[in-house]
Amino acid sequence: MRRPRRLPLSPKAFAILGENRFAYVREVRSEDLPFLYPQAPRFVPGLSLFALCAADGTPIAIADSRAAVVADAESHQLETMSVH
Repeated sequence: MRRPRRLPLSPKAFAILGENRFAYVREVRSEDLPFLYPQAPRFVPGLSLFALCAADGTPIAIADSRAAVVADAESHQLETMSVH
């Protein structure tokens, strides 16, 4: 049996696919925030934080617990996806 051919999606097309429906949670170090998300507020170095990101990688929220950003996603009716 032949497998169906997969067509690659561009980053823009991939982002549009989950726009306004899906988000992912990413653990980040406070000292990495200025490089990853220049618009984020500054935190003291050494903190472990969690970022809720839209499907295209745009940060939506930053908190000190995974539960807090997942709750924020739910309040915006976003489904969180696991990203490895």
